[in-house]
Amino acid sequence: MAKIQNSKHTLFLGGSVLLNLLFINLFMHGGWKQSNWTKTAAEEAEAVASISCSGHGRAFLDGLLGVDGKPVCECNSCFKGPDCSDPIPNCEVDADSGDPMFLEPFWLKHAARSSLVVPGWHRMSYEFGDGSLISEELENHIRRLHSVVGNANTDGRYIIFGAGATQLLNAAVHALSSNDDGDDTSSSPSRVVASIPYYPVYREQTEFFQSEDYRFDGDTMSRKNKMDYLSNNYIELVTSPNNPDGQLKKAVLQGESVKTIHDLAYNWPHFTAIPAPADEDLLIFTVSKLTGHAGSRFGWAIVKDEAVYQRMLTYINLSVYGVPRETQLRVLKLLKVVLEGEGKEMFEFGFKTMANRWRKLSKIFSASRRFSVQDLEHQYCSFSKKIRGPSPAFAWVKCEREEDKDCFQVLKSGANIIGRQGSLFGGESNYVRLSLVKSQYEFNLLLERIEALVQQEPHNKIIQGENMGELHP
Repeated sequence: MAKIQNSKHTLFLGGSVLLNLLFINLFMHGGWKQSNWTKTAAEEAEAVASISCSGHGRAFLDGLLGVDGKPVCECNSCFKGPDCSDPIPNCEVDADSGDPMFLEPFWLKHAARSSLVVPGWHRMSYEFGDGSLISEELENHIRRLHSVVGNANTDGRYIIFGAGATQLLNAAVHALSSNDDGDDTSSSPSRVVASIPYYPVYREQTEFFQSEDYRFDGDTMSRKNKMDYLSNNYIELVTSPNNPDGQLKKAVLQGESVKTIHDLAYNWPHFTAIPAPADEDLLIFTVSKLTGHAGSRFGWAIVKDEAVYQRMLTYINLSVYGVPRETQLRVLKLLKVVLEGEGKEMFEFGFKTMANRWRKLSKIFSASRRFSVQDLEHQYCSFSKKIRGPSPAFAWVKCEREEDKDCFQVLKSGANIIGRQGSLFGGESNYVRLSLVKSQYEFNLLLERIEALVQQEPHNKIIQGENMGELHP
């Protein structure tokens, strides 16, 4: 400890210590009332959480208020009424939406550890203290997460945040496009391609922005067969596991004129086996599929090339000037819960839920001659260190009869099930995608409708060793 020579300094230091001791004494003995500003916020949140919605809905702090001034119940599909207790007869089963509500029970169980109190003065500035738009602590947790799961290499890579994978996808296309470097001499815009069946947003988003730098050019395989990609600039979107069929995909096109974006939104242990860390140049992830918090609108990209990273960063900064600080704080809190116990609890819960759903649904389809569903293999998972069965987010259903040309309409008219048309994925209309990630009630209802449809077939096959009625939880 440094020796203080000046007597005035000694007096000032001694006075400061005495004053601090006085403050502590007053505080400990009730001289001042503790300022517990979190108490009111916690009581408000607890009051809303305690509102009964019959297990078929939720009340939220930001929901509409009833005549009593309290938030009203927001009912799940197929229920209505003030407390969501009234079932809607023969309601429409929404198997189109990809809302990942299957993880809600996990977060209800861990409500205390995943909750936040955000004061009104939290992060009011445009930027963090270091001038960045990205929380360094959140970035560190993302790197640790990938290390624990083993699904992506982050060593020596740049990480950028975006408003979900949707924004990052276009930021990546923009950054990789042939004219993005300002060179007006480029002969033509980059051609964006994806293998059928592909995620519809790839085409919809690329066409919507009508950029002079890039355009959507359809199916990857059609380009490979024509070999024209050797003389043109291409951006290939690779989705693995694929949306809608859950297959693990790799890039098709090769060559200096080809740049690749790997959309790994579903590359988590609850949706697929993790064979090895992805090590490609540009990877995109989203918290929507990781934790189920689709409404938080948070995604991140892992980028190898600094120039590409800088162009993506410019895109994000000019469009939204970074992801909201409140969103980053919430995601940080969620990842801390996920990483407890090296991620085993949440991923095991998610995998068991999805694997059980797939087993039941595929068992019903196995008895049908009218419908079929994609075939998925058992694979070794480096995260769980064992061979595991499939647990996809979606069922890619095919109507096998020649007269059932519109599979979407077959399910809608025959069972009041709303899926997503195969034509939207670049495929044939005799395919339809069914979402398996919604709430347990909605999945059970989907299961019942599919089972009833299969049982109507005059010559349906017999499920060996398991009755149809035993398929429900």
